[in-house]
Amino acid sequence: MILLVHGDREYLRAPGDELHTDLGMLTVPEDVEAGQTLETHIGEAFLVREPRGPDLFNHFERTGAPMMPRDIGLIVGHTGIAAGERVLDAGTGTGVLSAYLGRLGVDVTTFERDAEFADVARENMRLAGVEDRVDVRTGDITDEVDDLANAAFDALTLDTENAPEVVRHAPDLLATGGYVAVYSPFVEGTRAAVEAAREAGLSDVETFETIQRRMDFNDRGSRPSTAGVGHTGYLVFARNE
Repeated sequence: MILLVHGDREYLRAPGDELHTDLGMLTVPEDVEAGQTLETHIGEAFLVREPRGPDLFNHFERTGAPMMPRDIGLIVGHTGIAAGERVLDAGTGTGVLSAYLGRLGVDVTTFERDAEFADVARENMRLAGVEDRVDVRTGDITDEVDDLANAAFDALTLDTENAPEVVRHAPDLLATGGYVAVYSPFVEGTRAAVEAAREAGLSDVETFETIQRRMDFNDRGSRPSTAGVGHTGYLVFARNE
């Protein structure tokens, strides 16, 4: 996939695809490369870019509120997930976290209970070019715990209502030293995940609220933006001994 950019407009396309807009029509060459400029039949120029994570985030088909890049960054930073490692995930949704991890070279097995959501996530993995690294499975992870036991995943990432129940099985799912990361939009689910982590004997249990504010700079002065929502949710981290 490549990104066609004209001013503030962006279109995600594959080589050989056509683009039809009010700026004209063009066919993406099979040998297209990032950095090239393509013109429509009326002479409007589009810059070709290689899509990166934030571009994919903006262009994925969504099935709900996706995990934000700020949360993904904290998960990667706190767990140290790296290329060549294996992650077990639940609550795939749009698949943003799985796509980011796949692009880092991580092998992901992710569970989504809604079959239609799972189909959307599979298509998003194809758009991201990580369908060979991300295995999107339809079903509830709690039904598969016995089959996944002793698989020694390097990390367990959860964005699902039944996360506390899954956390209780973390010692059977994770390698020694592996991490659990739970995202929850509500305090109640966060507290339940913390309690489950402690009951399971996990160590280094930490909880963070994720807040990010944009800055505005203008002739009057500099200040945090009053627009937008700074809070997205809560992250719980814990480690398997």
